[in-house]
Amino acid sequence: MSNEASGGIKEKTHVILLRKGSNSRMALKEKIVQIYEAFFQGEDPSRGNANFWDELFLLKVNTQFIEAEIEKLSGEGLLNLKENFNLLFYKAVESLNQENPIRIINALQTLCALIRGIFRKSTGNYGFDIINLLIGFDAADSVMQNLVESINHFLTGDFPCSLKQFSLKFLLVLITATDNISQNTMLEYIMNNSVFESLILNLGNQLFRLQLGHDAVLVLTMLVQYRKYESANPYIVKLSILDDELALTGYAQVVSLLLSDFNRDYQTQTNEQQSGWFSSLANMVGNMFVPEEKKIESVKANDLILLSLYEAIHLNRNFITALTHSHTPSTATTPPSSPVLSKPPALDLQVTENGNGDESTATQPTNLLVTFLEYSSIVMQDTKDTVRHNNAKLCLIILTCIAEDQYANSLMHDVNMTFRVPLHRMPMRHRKVKVEKYLTSRPLVASLLDLMVEFTMSHMMKLFPMELYLRSLGIIHRVLCYQKKCRVRLQYPWKELWTALINLLKFVMSHETALIKKHDIFILSSKVVNVFNLFVTYGDTFLPNPNSYDELYYEIIRMHQVFDNLYSMALRYTTTEGEYKDSAARLTNNLVNVRAIINHFTPKVDSWSAANNLSSLTEDQVLEVVRSNYDTLTLKLQDNLDQFERYSEKPKETPFFTQLVRSINCDVKKSVSNLSAQHHDMLMELSHVS
Repeated sequence: MSNEASGGIKEKTHVILLRKGSNSRMALKEKIVQIYEAFFQGEDPSRGNANFWDELFLLKVNTQFIEAEIEKLSGEGLLNLKENFNLLFYKAVESLNQENPIRIINALQTLCALIRGIFRKSTGNYGFDIINLLIGFDAADSVMQNLVESINHFLTGDFPCSLKQFSLKFLLVLITATDNISQNTMLEYIMNNSVFESLILNLGNQLFRLQLGHDAVLVLTMLVQYRKYESANPYIVKLSILDDELALTGYAQVVSLLLSDFNRDYQTQTNEQQSGWFSSLANMVGNMFVPEEKKIESVKANDLILLSLYEAIHLNRNFITALTHSHTPSTATTPPSSPVLSKPPALDLQVTENGNGDESTATQPTNLLVTFLEYSSIVMQDTKDTVRHNNAKLCLIILTCIAEDQYANSLMHDVNMTFRVPLHRMPMRHRKVKVEKYLTSRPLVASLLDLMVEFTMSHMMKLFPMELYLRSLGIIHRVLCYQKKCRVRLQYPWKELWTALINLLKFVMSHETALIKKHDIFILSSKVVNVFNLFVTYGDTFLPNPNSYDELYYEIIRMHQVFDNLYSMALRYTTTEGEYKDSAARLTNNLVNVRAIINHFTPKVDSWSAANNLSSLTEDQVLEVVRSNYDTLTLKLQDNLDQFERYSEKPKETPFFTQLVRSINCDVKKSVSNLSAQHHDMLMELSHVS
């Protein structure tokens, strides 16, 4: 390396002494800074020195100085230095073709500084002039093509992992240069000169996946967001048709590892809080001093990885195999030719009060869906602030996409594909957590339903999360539609679901005055009633046995007052002119079969009770009355109970994802705003290698 630098600038850390002021004090100034100063004064320091550019990129870059000098410039000053910016950008890209890795790293760092500096200075004022300032319109196509080709070469060629890593960081700097990713016109060159194949290659490579996987998924996810609602995005197309099993499994592993870290941290904190009276007191006092913002930030940090999971599931049907691919947490997830459907061995598992196992859980087979269900159970506990509400919303959107996918449902319902899913429950005074259900492996859909039941039971509060409830009910509905269609008889405690839904109706009615001011409670109530209608009309095709069907009728009869009051409330709103008149009328129509059951069986139960001189009946006695009077019950065949509107991001969810992506973009931008420390470490590593 010293031979290459022998023409002029000789050392990466070379400094010169300059006189500062009249007091003759001496100050150190880096040689690189002196060169930069010449650039910013409009000079061309390379003139007359044929080796200048080769030598320049052997010097350690001072990005802070470059960005600070750009910040000082006026608009006119920027334009006056256009030729110098173009020259420096061009030469940096040209240096990427060199063999010396130190030169390459320094050239990439220089490009990062120029991009950050120009974009920050030009925000909102220059538009396409940014490209002109950085590269020049005439040369932009060829220069950017060379730049992307070099990045692809580094990502796929035989180069140090640190260089591959820095190449991904450079892409992130470029992608996040504007707060609104769709306004970053330089990304047009990344659309036309794809890095998709290089990213996929690294995700499929077990050697690089752990070090590069996170940034590779991040880059891919962000590129998918570019003008996704305005024009054809090639990254969306390529991700949607990707069928590389190794790459998809690598993608899933990256997401799983990051979500697992969050789950593990949460479990550690929970275990500490349960480890004795004194420890609990110490933790409680300690938590008093943990800022709420810090807890929120830990959830917000997962927005990006959830967005990555969402895009993979939403766009690529092949990803369902990777989502449910079974592996043990300690092993690499190289996929087989088909999902592992073997039943996990029965292992002893000690379960804590919130339903979680001890370290022996680490030997249990798991998959990304197991990890994601556990994660969802954590973030759904508290949805009061915007960050956690949006995070929970994204979880429910992902679960909606899964619940309406035929193949995903077939895997989730497969009795041979069972897992222990640790679902966390919010501490509540009026209940004790049942731990028995977590001791056995079950089909994944049982855990999904448990999660929805838990959400329903634990969010009946003043700050009512209406939208989240609608999504939760939509997931339940989709699962039932699949079971009805495929005649799948799931062994599940359905009474828990029915009880949760009836309690939700009771809550809505008892808080009618407050809720009606903000929400259309009749839409919510109709969704609940239609879940019951599905059971009533088609339950004989998917409930596990006739007794379950009898128990459904028993619950409706037992809680008849709730349904009677719901009908009366809806009827009130249909008789007055108001914004909820139509939805209230639909609710009264949806209640027709439930009311028919109540009106048919209640008199017969009362008559049987009187005939046997009993003031109250046991459940078995009521069930006997129900079984003997099915034949005379007349129900109305309701249309479209097993139909649902398929999820579509556009147009309903466009505002949500636009805002989410902007927030994520700003967070990523901060994370790559200063790569100096990483740059220094890489230079030291490469120096030792050379």
